[in-house]
Amino acid sequence: MNGPLDLLVGLAVLAGLVGIVVQVLPGSLLVLAAVVGWGVLTGGGTGWTVAAVAALATLVAMVVKYLLAGRHLKRGGVPSTALLWGGVAGVVGFFLIPVVGLFVGFLAGTYLAEWVRLREPRGAWRATVVALQATGITIVVELAGALVATAAWLVGLALT
Repeated sequence: MNGPLDLLVGLAVLAGLVGIVVQVLPGSLLVLAAVVGWGVLTGGGTGWTVAAVAALATLVAMVVKYLLAGRHLKRGGVPSTALLWGGVAGVVGFFLIPVVGLFVGFLAGTYLAEWVRLREPRGAWRATVVALQATGITIVVELAGALVATAAWLVGLALT
């Protein structure tokens, strides 16, 4: 590939990494698409190896994040219905409150769902904190997978 296309791939990777942390874009998929696209267009052993490493890292991260977050939620006693309501409220909040609406909506929805279920504010808050911790776990694991894919792309870029 040439300089301008490499720059576009780099910008897409950067946007994906930011999207993972901010939780607005499907960051891992954006990083994966950019790196695999680069690998396919570059071709050869280097391009295909980079594409394979990126795909494997992304797939492993996707599986591990759900396993770890699920285990954390199960240990904390948070039912999936609370997360469902938190997600619905997060989507509504995203459209109602600029910038922080997704976070505020998720927090409020999870808390209210647990408050209704438990009829006790302290337990509802504890469950909400566990849900936020699980969200943090998913972000860290997803970011790690995307960083491995990014590192593979940078190594491939240096070798071509």
